[in-house]
Amino acid sequence: MTNITFDSLGLSPEVLHALTDLGFETPTPIQAESIPELLAGERDLLGFAQTGTGKTAAFSLPIVQQVDTGDRSVQALILCPTRELCMQITRDIESFTKYLPKTKTVAVYGGSSMYDQIRKIDGGAQIVVGTPGRVKDMIKRGKLKLQNVKWLVLDEADDMLDKGFKEDLDEILDGTPENKQTLLFSATMSSWIQKVAQKRMHNPKEIKVAAQNQGADTVEHQFVTVHARDRYAALRRLLDVNPDVYGIVFCRTRRDTKDVAAKLISHDYSAEAIHGDIAQNERSAAMDRFRKKHIQILVATDVAARGIDVNDLTHVINYELPDSAETYVHRSGRTGRAGKDGISITIINMRERGKLKRIENMMKKKFAEVDVPTGKAICEAQLMSLVHGVKTTEVDMEKLAPYLPAIYNELTGLTYEELIQHFVSVEFNRFLKHYSNIADISTQKGHYNDRGGRGDRGRGRGRDRDRGGRGRDRDRGGRGRDRDRGERGGRDRDRGGRGRDRGNVELTNYSINFGRNDGFNPKALFDMINKNQSLKGIEIGDINVQTGNTNFEADSRFHGKVLKFLGNEKFKGKPVRIDV
Repeated sequence: MTNITFDSLGLSPEVLHALTDLGFETPTPIQAESIPELLAGERDLLGFAQTGTGKTAAFSLPIVQQVDTGDRSVQALILCPTRELCMQITRDIESFTKYLPKTKTVAVYGGSSMYDQIRKIDGGAQIVVGTPGRVKDMIKRGKLKLQNVKWLVLDEADDMLDKGFKEDLDEILDGTPENKQTLLFSATMSSWIQKVAQKRMHNPKEIKVAAQNQGADTVEHQFVTVHARDRYAALRRLLDVNPDVYGIVFCRTRRDTKDVAAKLISHDYSAEAIHGDIAQNERSAAMDRFRKKHIQILVATDVAARGIDVNDLTHVINYELPDSAETYVHRSGRTGRAGKDGISITIINMRERGKLKRIENMMKKKFAEVDVPTGKAICEAQLMSLVHGVKTTEVDMEKLAPYLPAIYNELTGLTYEELIQHFVSVEFNRFLKHYSNIADISTQKGHYNDRGGRGDRGRGRGRDRDRGGRGRDRDRGGRGRDRDRGERGGRDRDRGGRGRDRGNVELTNYSINFGRNDGFNPKALFDMINKNQSLKGIEIGDINVQTGNTNFEADSRFHGKVLKFLGNEKFKGKPVRIDV
């Protein structure tokens, strides 16, 4: 399949144009097998593929090409386990339909305004991407009608099952037409998936793809932990300790991409940005300069970086963690190619350790925690790089000879040692001045931050919010302000379990007196929340179901209502007790 291109798969000119803009060139194995199959007829498809194998394009490209743009009803329903994946799939489909303006897609998930989601569906969205709980709720309210659904996609089916969505999925499946095309993607073949295939799928085409989500063995995965306000300072140190770096710095938003690139350029780094706001010809020109190594550092959003095919990158630096593990796999896979070693290094704050751990578990790889380079280490690396460059520089005596007498005369009186010292200092003074007495900014356990207190240990009052502006981190030029407010900051509240910061929304930690032994699961929690209109719009963070209790994070703005309304609920006839 190495010679297969998207042009040969039967995709329309509009879809191919969008893929070209995104930099897509060669389909992955699952895309190469699935796309022609789904375009050819109505046969169901059963795909076994890990996260990071390109499943989204595999199922969505044939769908967007075949959607009837003259029909404003819902024609495709894509179900996935998490809000983050729901948003990612929606963004991908919107980029695929760039030249299909009449094709509309809406994301449907809990923790966001149902009214806005209903309004978009009523406005003529043909494709709905949703989490099972919110989709089921909207179906019950009569706001999401499925009678015209032609395609039903179950993405990460095994993960949805693990999260307790089996009953919701069965109920949603019961409400879809018999003659639809069902596409099921899963990493494993569980008994439930076998039953779905036997009872609800018609002679499905089965595709199995080798796992690609674990990342190449040639990539070393590292991370550093700093306060959010020190994110850019950490980036500079990581670049400076690697004088020969040739890599990509990934940011989540266009605004961050612009800001980081502008800062790097102002500090004399060989850097350039690519993102959705630049024209295709500008992007191509920037990529050409990067491939020719006229640029050392490319600062990019995930969408803009798709299709980058450079085999000798030394580093991928994640300025911020991506929303999904799949995106991390795509990022880190840019380095360590063609048999060469590479490093993928991520800058996190203390609140992101759990998210990083989930990526580790998915990839089955352990990330090494390293210190942010100290000033001394940076000075040593830069100095030795300079000396090595001098030593290995090829001398063109023919061109240099006419100038040597004047040079020797000017340097008369300097000893050998003094000559070396002066020569090195000409290039090295800038780094020496900046880093000679700079403070440590690591916030690992036992490290001290540069303001004299223990680094981000939970009870400090340092300024440490990486709020990203109001609303969601939007990478589509909307009203969301994608500011990284780490440098100005706000208060880092962590009092009695309150004040965790999930990107934009401050979260409070709660505990409920039911766990696995009681049959409690995330679905039961969401059922309680959805029953209470006063909790409409609440953001829910991590959920950790334990043996006898369940810990979860919820929007701190709803603190009083969470205690009041969830505290009056019952589970299997027993009263709920909720604690902070």
